[in-house]
Amino acid sequence: MSNTNKKHVETVIVGSGFSGIGAAIELKRIGMHDFVILEKANDLGGTWRDNTYPGLTVDVASTSYSYGFAPKSDWSRLYAPGSEVKAYADECALTFGIREHINFGKQVKCSRYDQSANLWETTLESGEVYCSTYLVSATGLFGPPKLPEIDGIESFSGHIMHTGQWDHSYDFKGKRAAVIGTGATAIQVIPELVDDVSHLAVFQRTPIWLLPKPDVVFNKWVKNLFRILPVTQRILRFITHTLNEILFGIGFSHNRQFPWIFKCLKKVGISHIRSQVSDPELREKLTPAYDFFCKRPSFSNVYYPVFNRDNVSLITEGIESIRDDVIETSDGHKHVVDVLICATGFSVFDKNIVPAFQTYGLDGLEIGEYWEENRFSAFQGITVPKFPNYFMIFGPYSAASASWFGMIDTQVRHMSRCLKAAKKKNADYIEVKQEAYDKDVRHIMRRRKDQLVFNGDCTRSRSYYFDKKGDVPLIRPATQLGMWIRSHLVRMSNYKFDQRGV
Repeated sequence: MSNTNKKHVETVIVGSGFSGIGAAIELKRIGMHDFVILEKANDLGGTWRDNTYPGLTVDVASTSYSYGFAPKSDWSRLYAPGSEVKAYADECALTFGIREHINFGKQVKCSRYDQSANLWETTLESGEVYCSTYLVSATGLFGPPKLPEIDGIESFSGHIMHTGQWDHSYDFKGKRAAVIGTGATAIQVIPELVDDVSHLAVFQRTPIWLLPKPDVVFNKWVKNLFRILPVTQRILRFITHTLNEILFGIGFSHNRQFPWIFKCLKKVGISHIRSQVSDPELREKLTPAYDFFCKRPSFSNVYYPVFNRDNVSLITEGIESIRDDVIETSDGHKHVVDVLICATGFSVFDKNIVPAFQTYGLDGLEIGEYWEENRFSAFQGITVPKFPNYFMIFGPYSAASASWFGMIDTQVRHMSRCLKAAKKKNADYIEVKQEAYDKDVRHIMRRRKDQLVFNGDCTRSRSYYFDKKGDVPLIRPATQLGMWIRSHLVRMSNYKFDQRGV
């Protein structure tokens, strides 16, 4: 392809979820308007575009689930449904003039750094090429929906769907349904199905810790209060952020110093099961045999009571095989089902998941291969040596709280500080120094022993927090406040700045 057929922009952002939108808003804030967002789908919103299963809600308080500079005053409840979160993404893209920068239906195949031209060449599956000085990967944490590896699943003669690709045309009335998985998605879906199906078989490999859900409806008076006196919403946001910090930043990342936080929550979880499930044998099966938060916990007031119903079975024996419309378990029992729902999550921190496309830096080094040979890591969760002018929103060790938007805020602020420093130095080349990266990795390895996953009993959790090497690259051993401070104060001397444009 000739150079004249390549599209040239200053910055390419890959992904139009909240991370990509947040990065774009920050670029506009600092005066960098020459950017494009490449989105493989035909709409924006990422996770909240793709997931539309019944019962979908946020599992952190809605008051925390928004950009700090753009609070939403009309959430319907404290734990808002997914449709409202998607609408909020649309609203932000429109309000901040981001939508016109999005090119839909653009599946990125790979991106290569051209050292001779100091440009990233991002190639699409269509063959189109975008050249840019800067590349921002905002493709999120999760890969494609993951079906369970079960012998014969491809031969299932009934209807099969993954919660990440919900089939709204299917009629569950009177059907014999099965759900594989009991994680954060399943606990929302299952209560929505029981009134329609004739029977529901729930196949549980590992139970989940659940706490009572402190959900409240925001009536028109509350919404008007948020709109007329925004400070009231900011106060509630501060309260929910603080609770997130106590639960995640302190309880999880400083578990060795504060073990009593999760011990107390574990007792609450056990009490919650006992108060909602009448059968002692079922209570035992639903009680996790690992410490609280080894696997992502959640909130629900309606999940456990499902198992008191006559048309629901909890099955803890492993699945041996699927043949036609029969699921056979390790005890030899055959379960006949009409529809199979896989609430089995997504690929996380595998090669070519973070990022979701092959990325080649200096000397042809591919970032997925580099991490496979070494370990997942990034300086402050956002930059990697030998990958100049490249930023990740939600890179390894970028999350330090249950607040997704807190993470986005710290990452885009770090990115913009690098870009502003380059402009001030009349530079167009930004690369984190190897010694800064190595020091950050050593800091993580030293601090992670305080985390619940390395300090508690997680051996039976089967948690997606762990990667193949036994690391936990999803979660930084820090508080969100600490990450926020570092994003504002991290020294730019950790980076090389140069003028290499031609």
